[in-house]
Amino acid sequence: MTSMNRLGKQSVLFIGILFHLVYLWSIFDIYFITPLVHGMQHFKSTEEAPAKRLFLIVGDGLRADKCFEPRFNATSDSYEYAAPFIRSKILNEGIFGVSHTRMPTESRPGHVAIIAGFYEDVSAVTKGWKENPVDFDSVFNQSRRTWSFGSPDILPMFAMGASDPDRVVTYMYGHEFEDFTKDTRDLDTYVFDKVEDLFRNATTDPEVDAALRQDKIVFFLHLLGIDTAGHVSRPKSIEYFKNIQHIDTGIQKLQKMIDEFYQDDKTAWVFTADHGMSDFGSHGDGHPDNTRTPLVAWGAGVAKPDTSNPTGHDEFSGPWDLGRVKRVDVQQADTAALMSYLIGLDYPVNSVGRLPLDFIDAPLQLKSKAIVANALEILEQYRVKEQLNFKPFAPLENDSSTLDSQISKMRNFDASGKHDNAIELADELIMLGLQGLRYLQTYDWLFLRSLVTLGFVGWILYAMTSFLDFYILPMKIAPSYGPTFSFVAAAVLSVLFGTFYVRHAPLMHYLYAVFPVLFWETVAEYRMSLWEGLKILIWNAGGRKQNTVASLTIQLMAFFALMEAVVAGYFHREVFSVIYGLISVWPLIQNYEICKRNKALVLSWFLSCWVMGVFTLLPVVKEESLGQIFLAGGLMTAVGIVSMLWLARRSAAGGHSISTFTMIVLGLQLGLVVLSMVVTYSTVKSLQARNGLPFGNQIVGWLVLGTFANSELLKIILTVAGSSLTLPLLHLRNKYHDYRTRLLLIFLAFAPAFIILTISYEGFFYVSFFFNLICWVDLEHKIYDDRRAKERKLQTLHKATTNGNHTPASSSRRLELADIRIALFFFFLTQIAFFGTGNIASISSFSLDSVYRLLPVFDPFAMGALLIFKILVPFAVISAELGLLTQRLGVKPSSLFAMVLSISDILTLNFFYLVLDEGSWLDIGMSISHYCIASLLCVFVIALEYFSEVLTSGVTLEADADVVYDKKDQ
Repeated sequence: MTSMNRLGKQSVLFIGILFHLVYLWSIFDIYFITPLVHGMQHFKSTEEAPAKRLFLIVGDGLRADKCFEPRFNATSDSYEYAAPFIRSKILNEGIFGVSHTRMPTESRPGHVAIIAGFYEDVSAVTKGWKENPVDFDSVFNQSRRTWSFGSPDILPMFAMGASDPDRVVTYMYGHEFEDFTKDTRDLDTYVFDKVEDLFRNATTDPEVDAALRQDKIVFFLHLLGIDTAGHVSRPKSIEYFKNIQHIDTGIQKLQKMIDEFYQDDKTAWVFTADHGMSDFGSHGDGHPDNTRTPLVAWGAGVAKPDTSNPTGHDEFSGPWDLGRVKRVDVQQADTAALMSYLIGLDYPVNSVGRLPLDFIDAPLQLKSKAIVANALEILEQYRVKEQLNFKPFAPLENDSSTLDSQISKMRNFDASGKHDNAIELADELIMLGLQGLRYLQTYDWLFLRSLVTLGFVGWILYAMTSFLDFYILPMKIAPSYGPTFSFVAAAVLSVLFGTFYVRHAPLMHYLYAVFPVLFWETVAEYRMSLWEGLKILIWNAGGRKQNTVASLTIQLMAFFALMEAVVAGYFHREVFSVIYGLISVWPLIQNYEICKRNKALVLSWFLSCWVMGVFTLLPVVKEESLGQIFLAGGLMTAVGIVSMLWLARRSAAGGHSISTFTMIVLGLQLGLVVLSMVVTYSTVKSLQARNGLPFGNQIVGWLVLGTFANSELLKIILTVAGSSLTLPLLHLRNKYHDYRTRLLLIFLAFAPAFIILTISYEGFFYVSFFFNLICWVDLEHKIYDDRRAKERKLQTLHKATTNGNHTPASSSRRLELADIRIALFFFFLTQIAFFGTGNIASISSFSLDSVYRLLPVFDPFAMGALLIFKILVPFAVISAELGLLTQRLGVKPSSLFAMVLSISDILTLNFFYLVLDEGSWLDIGMSISHYCIASLLCVFVIALEYFSEVLTSGVTLEADADVVYDKKDQ
């Protein structure tokens, strides 16, 4: 613990990676701590169940408006409804409303809310969809038996999570059914056919017949066709409309069959959706199109349409022509409470849903008992969870009353026939119970946030101390060891660990405490290294005073202004455009003489900055455009041809010679770019015509991008070593490379990926970003050469050097304060690599159109890997450029990366305090994404350093430029 700073560069990097991976999880332990608790008693919803069986039908990805609103049919010149049967239930037999979902609007959390009445913490979406059982109570778990039909992405998690493995029976199709190129209605046809088969078997199998005639049973139909049609064709398409029609017809036939089978009017029906879908065929965030889903209930125990008081309507439901009946909106978790009541189950012990009394047909006495039991179930969660904390929630435990007294009062109201009062108090206690659960979740916020803040500030100081020790100090300074530091560190850790032990804190809390104590102790011991290193860096680099207080103040203000501007850019991408506009004139401010001598380069930099500034003004969500894809591909091809001709002409003129093998590799890369354009055109046309993905195109696509294999995951892995990358990577083994040739190899290596995996202007971004980086590197080199030449002239005049000889460019030098600007530019450009095309500006900005060209069957992990690969391509490019710049500026390897590493967490700390856990779900998702991106930036920088060494190994640079000055400067 007393020698962390002298562990060596590799050890410091390892500590940095470990620290950021641990602290990455801190927001989930603070802001999104799971509300799940165990050990509660059950409360029965009702003793008089109105229904014996329940059908839960979930139209995956169904928007409320698309379910209810009419659509114009040009053929019949009239408006028609997608779900006329469901509409007839709303008008004649049941109750309807909008079920409001929470973010993330994905399948797992949506189904968990519907079936368990429980909102998993946001991190639960990382559990995925397949075979990850829900580890909490649900309606299925309380049922006597549940039959579930549908997708293998949803059904297993409830079947495997049931207390009795035989309680939940599943009928699933294979993953190969989820083919985006086929008729999506086939997915739902399978479900309806399997339900029909089950009841047909009951006519010949007495055991099946007996099971189906029990009470407290549930039938769950998961209909994935709508979601798939929305992803492929968008919710405004005729395909999406036809899928809704298909399930509406299927439900109508199903009810007729069920009524004929049971003939007892004891069946309840609930029709809803797990999430909606944006106009661009995506979901995940909190946009209203994603969070507003339909809820329609009818049958036994469900109230009839309320035509006497048709309230609840607004502009959203105006076009539905349902204004004659009451609209009753609910929160998605309320559905679980409703289903529990309809068939007389215990409320799931983890449910936070409120029973929507307007949906049930029962006398006031039964409604009162049901809602009282609902309140007791929620307050029971508070009781159990409150035992883990020290100070109770004041509104539930105050001087005037206690929780027990309020519960007794509610029960007395119910027992004495004052049912209105019981319902009113139950509603109040439900609200207070939910607020109390919220209070207990945020109980440790102040303490944990302070601990994490000390950890990040400690890491910044520790990384800075290590950076100065490795790259600035001419010789090591002995640490100030002493028993005081170790004693204080041990005492602080003991107090923190004792507190965590008493509070039964999770293991991660102990790790959050370890890092700040170690960092701050090390910084205290090496404070002289930090102080002396900063003095050399700021005041006295190279034996000369280089900064005044005024200039240093201006530089610090500019530094923090840029950092805060980057923070603002995460919320308003237009800020990045403003920054580009400002830095476009940076060369004029930095060195006007250089600008006069390199007008073409400065003009290229200016134009490239303004072009790059346009991309952060373009919309994040994009639509597929073959024209833009082909124009970008043509531009890539033109850049490759022109560059090859220039390199060949330069080689013939006596410059760096370029081998025949290199020219062959470049030619093959150009051929792959053209081939990727041809294959993409053919594939897109086939998919748009609904003819499926041609098998030959899929093979060629994988051969261009990677290597064709049966395993989808193997495809992703081999993509990195695929045809477009294999040859240039093998070519890196050549020990002698002109850096221009190397850059062209890298550019063409990733070009096919930006054709096959692009849907809009991403290809233009790739070309523009690469050109922008080249201009930056060349400008930095010119400025550095100019500064060094002037220094050599001054040294000659003062006879401070030997015969005026200059240091070769290959020798290492110590970093200076001026180099921080280079680190800041690199830091800014990494943000552009992320947000230039809005790749991860929000969860819903992902478009699957491009991956359909390679993966027609739904596979979220493989598809996500392809999208992430495209996102990471600009990072590979920028890492090569910075590695090249490191060599051209003559600084120690990794030194510029280390400087970026020292400052990057200023951004992370900003976003840590900007994480939201309430309000707009879109804002919550964005805040999580921003923090994770900023936190992982440190890991990215470390990875980029090693990757840059691979990409720039063996590169040969020109000799130092001969800088010509005006005669008046001689």
